[in-house]
Amino acid sequence: MPSADKKSPISSNRWIFSYLLGEKKVFIPSLIALFVTAGLALAFPYFLKELIGNPADALQNAVPPEQILAGINKTVLMLLGVLFLQASIAFFRVQGFIKSGESALNKLRQDIFKHLLNLPISYFQDQRAGSLSNRVSSDLSLVRETLLTTVPQAVRQLVILIGGLTFIFIASWKLSLIMLGCIPVVILLIAFFGMRVKKHSKAAQQSLAEASTVIEESVQNIADVKAFTNEKFEQTRYASSLSDFLSVTLKGARARAAFLSFIIFVLFGTIAFVVWYGARMYATDGISWTNFSSFILFSIFVGASLGSFPEIISQFQQTAGATERLREILDMPTERGSGASDLTISGQITLQDISFTYPSRPDAPVLKNISTVLPAGQRTAIVGPSGAGKSTLFSLILGFNDPTSGNLLLDQTNSKEISLSSLRSQIAIVPQEVMLFGGSILENIAYGKPGATREEIENAAIQANAHSFITELPEAYETIVGPRGTKLSGGQRQRIAIARAILADPKILLLDEATSALDSESERLVNEALERLMQNRTSLVIAHRLSTVRHADQILVISKGELVEQGTHDSLYAANGTYKFLAETQLS
Repeated sequence: MPSADKKSPISSNRWIFSYLLGEKKVFIPSLIALFVTAGLALAFPYFLKELIGNPADALQNAVPPEQILAGINKTVLMLLGVLFLQASIAFFRVQGFIKSGESALNKLRQDIFKHLLNLPISYFQDQRAGSLSNRVSSDLSLVRETLLTTVPQAVRQLVILIGGLTFIFIASWKLSLIMLGCIPVVILLIAFFGMRVKKHSKAAQQSLAEASTVIEESVQNIADVKAFTNEKFEQTRYASSLSDFLSVTLKGARARAAFLSFIIFVLFGTIAFVVWYGARMYATDGISWTNFSSFILFSIFVGASLGSFPEIISQFQQTAGATERLREILDMPTERGSGASDLTISGQITLQDISFTYPSRPDAPVLKNISTVLPAGQRTAIVGPSGAGKSTLFSLILGFNDPTSGNLLLDQTNSKEISLSSLRSQIAIVPQEVMLFGGSILENIAYGKPGATREEIENAAIQANAHSFITELPEAYETIVGPRGTKLSGGQRQRIAIARAILADPKILLLDEATSALDSESERLVNEALERLMQNRTSLVIAHRLSTVRHADQILVISKGELVEQGTHDSLYAANGTYKFLAETQLS
């Protein structure tokens, strides 16, 4: 992947172009074709100059009309031939630019998505729902416009500008120097206004992403929006976001409009002055009619070319702002990967003086000096009041976070020395609230083992007590579950999650209060499935209802981040400690 180090806007655009150069087999021939067609575009004013000719010379030399007609016929035919050649090359050039541009953009999308998937959980916890995807989408749309439209336009206008300047210098170097006197002013204005346009563009893209986030959050939580009759509130929130976006956009529009207006005035004012000065030269025999007409025609092309550059450069400045945000994502450090090794584990987990504190809350430790051994193949329940640190312990085992101090060992190997892919492939989790993907039931179960056969998927569903309800649905396993599984009940979602975990066949199973929100019948079916799933696996069960952990091999009682008690149900209940207090509180 091309380097994503933060540099100047020029570097940002060069970074984008590096993706185009990755498609050089298509891009470079298309670029050459663009140079050719842009050069051929200069044939139009050249042949027009030949068609106009010099009337005074024709009259003075008494050129017969037949000869004049023959000359202009020949000129027109040559012009038509050049135009046909230009159009033919342009046909393949346009296809090539689109192919190379879209391919480069797809590579960029893949790089960004790959990097996003490898970012740590903490990064996503700091992002608003939908903000990241909307931001990437809007920035990539701007980059796409640049790759497919602005880059070819810039190359074309640059060739026309250089070629046109060459022809006007040949026609009259004096007039050319007068015209070119305005270019330093234009360059300074481009630098000044470009910085402002880039600033406004970056703010506008961010505002648009925030506005889109309101839509995504409202749609995702539409049940809550309607339940609390907050439709008008969300409309107001969206209108406010759009108002901010419009305000920022209008500021940028004023900067771009001022830039464009001034450039038009300077460029075409200069051309008008030069033509006026050239007419004076022609009147005093300072320039021939042929050179003067050639100068005028090519000056029009040069002026039009220069006039397009403010918009082109403005687009590049906007793209620089968009690529900066994309590069910010690519600059984020990923989870550990290099240097770690793959390891097949039996399932024993050892906690050695484990402590954990979130960087954003250094004075509020979540876990404090926890030491214990969770034997392979045994069932361990973790209980304690809300906020005690139970779920944080799960995040450490999954490698979502690393301990602030202490060591977490898997089969006597420090978890930091095991690659995350190897570690997580041997762990499965059934969370309290299951969020399914919006595809079919079959796809959601198969997520536990991509490439699993239909027979394997159905066997997993049978063990999870899910097969019967699935087959009763009109489309059975092909039933679409809806966004986040909203078309299924909580018990059905839990059983699909259990089937997914069974299919994954993990060495370590993490159950995060998997039955707390279910009715009695659903809980019975889910518990039966969980019993099958936990057999011969290292199972860690977070439970608030202590009736569900009576038969655990051991129970860890965590309070305020500390391991305060450990033992079986009977031994802990007899100890008259925190566990007994929690049990009696539930029974009272």
